[in-house]
Amino acid sequence: MRRTGALALLGVIAHGSLAASKGLPRGVGPEFVKFFESKTVFPCISNPSITLKASQVNDNSCDCPDGSDEPGTAACANIDPLSPEQPLPGSVTGTTNTTAALPGFWCVNAGHIGSYLPFMYVNDGICDYELCCDGSDEYAHTGGVQCENRCDSIGKEYRRLEEGRRQNKERSAKKRRTLVKESRELRRRVEVKIANLKTEVRDLDAKKAELQAKFEEVERSERGKVVKSEGRGGKLGVLVGLAKSRVNELRNTLDKIMDQRDDLQDKVDQLEDILTKLKEEYNPNFNDEGVKAAVKAWEDYAAGQTSETKGDLADSDIMEVLKEDSETSGINWAEFETGEASDIDVVYNWEAYLPAPVRDYVHQKLNFLRGWAIENGILADNPTSGGESRLITAAREALDSASNAHAVKLGQLEEEQRELEKDYGPDDIFRALKGKCISGEAGEYDYELCWFDKTTQKSKKGHGNTNMGNFARIDKEFVDEEERLDGKGLGKGQRLVLRYENGQGCWNGPNRRTDVYLGCAETDEVWRTVEAEKCVYRMEVGSPAACEDVQEPGVRTKDEL
Repeated sequence: MRRTGALALLGVIAHGSLAASKGLPRGVGPEFVKFFESKTVFPCISNPSITLKASQVNDNSCDCPDGSDEPGTAACANIDPLSPEQPLPGSVTGTTNTTAALPGFWCVNAGHIGSYLPFMYVNDGICDYELCCDGSDEYAHTGGVQCENRCDSIGKEYRRLEEGRRQNKERSAKKRRTLVKESRELRRRVEVKIANLKTEVRDLDAKKAELQAKFEEVERSERGKVVKSEGRGGKLGVLVGLAKSRVNELRNTLDKIMDQRDDLQDKVDQLEDILTKLKEEYNPNFNDEGVKAAVKAWEDYAAGQTSETKGDLADSDIMEVLKEDSETSGINWAEFETGEASDIDVVYNWEAYLPAPVRDYVHQKLNFLRGWAIENGILADNPTSGGESRLITAAREALDSASNAHAVKLGQLEEEQRELEKDYGPDDIFRALKGKCISGEAGEYDYELCWFDKTTQKSKKGHGNTNMGNFARIDKEFVDEEERLDGKGLGKGQRLVLRYENGQGCWNGPNRRTDVYLGCAETDEVWRTVEAEKCVYRMEVGSPAACEDVQEPGVRTKDEL
């Protein structure tokens, strides 16, 4: 791009190397003015031991090793650490690989913002209005080029855009403060819920311990008592009870098997419909061996089903078996459950003839003796009773209920504690966005982002959705991009990145994942989505949550109080 007009430059230099403004050489930036104030001599900035005449400044000859004597020409443009290394005897290193003292040609840009232009663009015959809107970089009019001063119009447009960006930033900051307040309230609710759950868990702990003690006390007091069981006594009564229980168990199992059979039959019917449709609609001229093999296998299967003789048991027979036992259906258990009194019944009838004080005394002594014998392993614990007393059953059920309630509350407490400890970014701000979704178009797909949940690719042609990743963590990453005029860009600096991983697997590839880069914006919006590499997506999203923490006007901080 550098095209130097040497003859034109010589004409300009002959009229003097000093710029009109304040008598300073052309191209000197404000921070370097102090080095050019002398009207007689000029010491090189990085090599002050080398002194030049003032007339040697901007004479289009690179005399200083650091190029500081040519702030307004392109003579020292080749001094750059990034330039290809070439011999340069006058430099410190002896090559062009030397750091220049000056950052570039200073464009004053009155009415706009002053800036430095790379030396190689000075008098190259091109108007570089992006950096030098006043056209001062083409003062030699190389090739007849004259660059008009456009700083007024460019500065006006820049200030208009800056004002828009400033207002947008203020609105975004205001929305961010609203999100922070919402997040703090949500966090406070979780903390209150945790405190309540801790109180409930402590109360249930105490209740559980109390019921455990009561259960053990009832069990000890009831141990050894003769318990009157339901149904017929003796061995026959026990056998009848076991048989009835077993029959009911088998009937329930058969009922569940019937349900499973019906579910499996529905799935078989669905699969047969799919394969039938495939056979009818596939293109036999399309040379796909996999499809042809599938159709042939289905035809063989269908032919076998047609010739197969059905020998299934009728549903009516099965339903008859599933009917409840009664006098008219199945087994009449009542015939076996009535009859002679059991040994326990005899005991209860015998004690009825004893006087009340004697009966109580005998009960007390026998229970004490039997309990002692059971605790010491001399007798078995109610070997012929057939069940436990109602007091023990009630105490056990109360203990089980308290234990279950304790386990449920403890699980809720642990879940809420995990939720409280989860990283929701700066100021916990993403807590207010969790579960909300936004989407944006890109080509033939819609891309959806659900905060702290998942990212999804949705086909506009109805081909289904693809999971592009599930939320994993929050990271930070440095980005360096040019500012966009519409403000929908990441810019330059550290940016929050949400990592979504372990999505749906790619064909012959890894599981999909999405890196969501966040930029400051007034509203939540998906700006753009690209597939950076195979199965790895880059999504750029604007959100107030990504804006800087700007203090609300009129609100004093603690340090100011």
